Amino acid sequence: MAIIKRSALITLIFAASAKAFAPNTVAPRTTFLRMADDASEFDFDVAIVGCGVGGHGAALHSRAQDLKTAVFSGNDVGGTCVNRGCVPSKALLAASGRVREMQDTAHLSDLGIEIDTSAVKYSREGIAAHAKNLANRVKGNLEASLVGLGVDVIEGRGVLTGNPHEVKDEATGKVYTAKDIILAPGSIPFVPPGVTVDEKTVYTSDGALELNSVPEWVAIIGSGYIGLEFSDVYTALGSEVTFIEAMDNIMPTFDKEIAKLAERLLIRDRPIDYRTGVFASEVTPGIPGEKPVTIKMIDAKTKEHVETLEVDAAMVATGRVPNTKDMGLEEMGIETNRGFVAVNEKMQVLTKAEDGEVVPNLWCIGDANGKMMLAHAASAQGISAIENIAGREHEVDHMAIPAACFTHPEIAMVGPTEEQAIEMAEKEGWTLGKSQGNFRANSKALAEGEGNGIAKVLFNKDTGKVVAVHIIGIHAADLIQECSNAVAAGTTVQELSMMVHTHPTLCEVLDEAFKGAVGMSAH
Repeated sequence: MAIIKRSALITLIFAASAKAFAPNTVAPRTTFLRMADDASEFDFDVAIVGCGVGGHGAALHSRAQDLKTAVFSGNDVGGTCVNRGCVPSKALLAASGRVREMQDTAHLSDLGIEIDTSAVKYSREGIAAHAKNLANRVKGNLEASLVGLGVDVIEGRGVLTGNPHEVKDEATGKVYTAKDIILAPGSIPFVPPGVTVDEKTVYTSDGALELNSVPEWVAIIGSGYIGLEFSDVYTALGSEVTFIEAMDNIMPTFDKEIAKLAERLLIRDRPIDYRTGVFASEVTPGIPGEKPVTIKMIDAKTKEHVETLEVDAAMVATGRVPNTKDMGLEEMGIETNRGFVAVNEKMQVLTKAEDGEVVPNLWCIGDANGKMMLAHAASAQGISAIENIAGREHEVDHMAIPAACFTHPEIAMVGPTEEQAIEMAEKEGWTLGKSQGNFRANSKALAEGEGNGIAKVLFNKDTGKVVAVHIIGIHAADLIQECSNAVAAGTTVQELSMMVHTHPTLCEVLDEAFKGAVGMSAH
């Protein structure tokens, strides 16, 4: 009970602070203490369908504006991020990363440490429990914060009825009314045609997080963020990994220069190989210890059969799709594109992507709108939607939202890839500048024995403004925030080059890049 009370207290303080510092341009609508005889025509000011990070963030900000708020949780407080994504996967990466570090005798020897690697053991069950316990703890804190702020948490899944301002609880059939409705249903793993998932030997990220086994040889279909992170976990725990990638290059969504270095650090030096330019056209589950998983591969262009693999397990990491099926969108006259809901920059739902009309009082945030499928982007969109509901116009700057891949070492980025930035510069008529900092020249990184990696800063030479930053190296996910703030604020490399960075810290890698952009040298 102490944890719940403390969490509730913290969130109440947050709400009070948010009210205190909120702009006074719009008078708040006081509904939290509304009396029983209140003549409001709606049950709630805001109803939020979905309770992942996006829905939770929207709910907290809604209450900070004194809006009477309900969340339809669908018995899934925390959503994908907390229960089946960001949070438990980081727990697996943390635990498996410790195993990798303790088995790296060469690295430890450089630090003057000797260890008997034969004594390094791990409990698969223990690591899996660590991930599950963390997810449950975070989920409990999220739910406590909602209750502590006076949010009505409705357990059923919310669906639109086809009538404006209405949401039905699928569990009970009860219909609730709200002046504004925010859709935040999240996403689910995408399973390509021909792939049979049993969540035992062939599984999505949902099943992989259970860590029911550590297969000797696992094929990972897709080499994006999810696939890379799980390759890190599996190889640390003793598995061999084969990537199956449909695009011509491994890690196709990453900046090419970063991907090339990542291939050396995360793939070439580990028990990993890969096939590119091929589809896993047919994946048949096996029986653990008895029958292998069979993967038939075809050429991505010719569609001709090229190879059949037999492995112990296969993980499907081919991306995610919106969880918008059977939400009542069609009844509202809303067209979706592959399940994605079209929205404008204010997060208002449009009837269709091209020349669609705004659906009054209906909003969609997070993975379901497809603008940027990241948990913190969903939260930002939820807050933005509430700002617009409260009458303060707001748009999220998606170009300033950072992303990270939590491998060892980490990869992080904000803004377009270098290839995309070159196209932007040519199209918009400005000159692209590039500067680089190196971890091998950083005292803190060398003290850690982690000198591999770079930080690449892309900037507009005409204005000096930072366009993008890509980092691969120790704690890249933490270092990227300074760069995200710079992009959001329009800070120039000239200004950044004169800002003082603590010595000796990893952020001096960025200081080197910023100074290099204006012809200065870092010490």
